[in-house]
Formats: sequence, C-alpha cells, structure tokens
Amino acid sequence: MVAIVGIGETAPARQSGKDIRALVLEACTDALADAGLGGSEVDGIVTDSVIMPGTVPADWLAAQLGMTLSFSASLSYGGAAVVAAPMLAEMAIASGRARAVLVYFGVDWGSRPGGPYAFHDAYPAKAAFEKPYGFSAQPAYFALWARRYMHEFGLREEDLADIAVAHRHNAIRTGRAQNRKPLDRDGYFSSRLVADPLRVPDCCLISDGAGAYVVTSRERARDLRRVPVEVRGVGFASAPVPGDDVFTQPSPLLTTPAATRASDQAQRSAKISLGDVDFAEIYDCFTISCLAQIEDLGFCRKGDGAHFMREQGITIDGRLPVNTHGGLLSYSYRLGIEHVVEAVRQLRGDAGDAQVLGAEIGLVGGFSPPDYGVAILTR
Repeated sequence: MVAIVGIGETAPARQSGKDIRALVLEACTDALADAGLGGSEVDGIVTDSVIMPGTVPADWLAAQLGMTLSFSASLSYGGAAVVAAPMLAEMAIASGRARAVLVYFGVDWGSRPGGPYAFHDAYPAKAAFEKPYGFSAQPAYFALWARRYMHEFGLREEDLADIAVAHRHNAIRTGRAQNRKPLDRDGYFSSRLVADPLRVPDCCLISDGAGAYVVTSRERARDLRRVPVEVRGVGFASAPVPGDDVFTQPSPLLTTPAATRASDQAQRSAKISLGDVDFAEIYDCFTISCLAQIEDLGFCRKGDGAHFMREQGITIDGRLPVNTHGGLLSYSYRLGIEHVVEAVRQLRGDAGDAQVLGAEIGLVGGFSPPDYGVAILTR
C-alpha cells in the first residue's frame, strides 16, 4: 500500500502571467517541500500521456528538480491520468523500481490561444462533421447531454442551478478559489446562456495552473514530515470509444461505463463501499457531467442523481460533500489535479473553513472520456 506524503499547487487564476513550465515547476517544488524531500530523494515520475509530454516533458522536469529517475511512466490524459496515477506509482514502489514517485500535471489554457476549445481539433471527425454544425466546443457537447437527460429523466434547470450554487458555496468557504462571487438561484437564472440549457455557472472555469503530489510506501511515509494519506484503492477503465466520438456519438450517450468499472475496482481494492465515503471530489467540467458521474460511480441509480444530491446535501456541511473546494466550476480548471490535492488536504484536516468535520474517507473521480480513474483515500 502507498501513501501521498506531499502536495503542491499554484494559486487558482484565469491568467497567471507565467509560463506553463514555471507553473508546473512551482507546484512540484512545493509538493517536495511539503513532503520534506529533496529532488534527489524521488526517483519516479508519472504524468498524463497526452498533454504534458508536449508542454512539460518529464525529463525536463526531472532535470530541474535534480531527480535521478529509475521509473518514468504516463497514462491516459487529464482527470483520469492524475487520479489513477497512484496505480502506476504503487507498481513501481512494490517492484522496487522506485522509492518515491512525483505525479504532476498543469495547463495554461487561460493564456494559450484557443484554450480548451482547441483541444478537440486534434480529432478529424469532429472538425469535419461536428464543428461546421455548431458542435464547436465542450459547452455544446454537454448541452446535448443536459437536454437529452431532461427528456429522459425529467431533469429541471433548477436542479442544475442547485449544483452550481452548492459548488460556489464551497468555493467561497475555501478562501482561495478563482471564483468567489456569491451565487444563488436568482443569480444563476440571470446569468448568460452559453449553450441551451447551460449557463455560465454550469460551465467549468478557464484557468492557468498546475498541481503535484508525492507518493511513497506506507512504511517510508511514517518517517516523513506530514501525516500520510493512504491510497486505499485505485480503479482505471476505458470504454471502446475513439476520440472522434467522445461526448457526442457514444451510445448510450448519458452513461460513462468506464466510471462504473473504475469505481468497482477501487471499492474492491480498498474494501470500502460508497456508503463509507465521507466526501467526494468529482470531475465537474459541467454541472450535468458531475450529476451523471455521481450516478455512474454507483452512488445512486441512473436518473436519480438530482434527487440524490439534493437529499444528501453536497455542500461542506451536507451528508455527502461534493467538491469541497468548489471544483472545476468555481475553484479552478486544471483537469482534476486540484481534486486530488483537495482530497489530501481534507484528510489531513488542513482545509480550514472548508473542512469536512470527521473526514476519514474520500473518493476522487477523474473523467477523461473514454477513460476514467477513481481513487479512494483515507486518513
């Protein structure tokens, strides 16, 4: 079993004024300092396999930190990668190929021309068959989800509003979030429509920033600076859907089968059920995607997500706090690395006014269709 012993992240910002490499280096340096480790004491590195290799290569980062690597790996991209990365770290540590592993990820989509809207230009079918007809970016993709969900399950716009309002409430409690402007239902319905029925608060922020964390064995963790957070279970799964089809073409549209399989794997590995979870950090690129993942992870049945979230209460003081930092909707949009950092912060008891009382078990879900990653962390 492995543990997370150090975390670091840059301050949430729309535009940081810094190069992406500088942002990642800052987050990694902070994570190492938090763990009380020097770069020479960390011999493994893991990141995603799509975004980081072209912007912040592992060899460049290792050289800046003085790391002599005996293990280097990548998987998936974005949310699924940063959440499932402890799976690779554990393999490396258990096999003796590494003693400590640094996991990192960052984006500069607040500063880079095109930002996240340019990401799917890499897929020829989207450029040829979707963009000419208005499916030009993620809000249009997920507006399709929301309308289909409304048709099938009777979802109301008020249900989406409540998710956005709860996330903003949590973000304000952190004191660090990128968007801390108060939001209520009236504010939600007076906000600009982006892609019917999605409004501005339904959509994730655009951000520059980076995050990182350090993984080592449970035995070694006992001798380090911070109280370790154990990685009790990890799941990773992928659906047979190519990048050309993600978000718009798969059938059934509203189901993420990889999330269900990854959740089952993580629960079996951890020997913990979802009923034991004290809080969840779910990849909330849009309100509707957060709702759908709550269902596909197994917290409730398909179609019951809005009722479940309303009955449970997803603010910090609720029975199942979701995205205790405000999530991608209100904290920052760094594709999920901030979700892992926040879960560790909660389990250490370091979340300040945003602390979930008695938090002992947290679940993190990372969404990168067709892939999905789940991590169950404990004190």
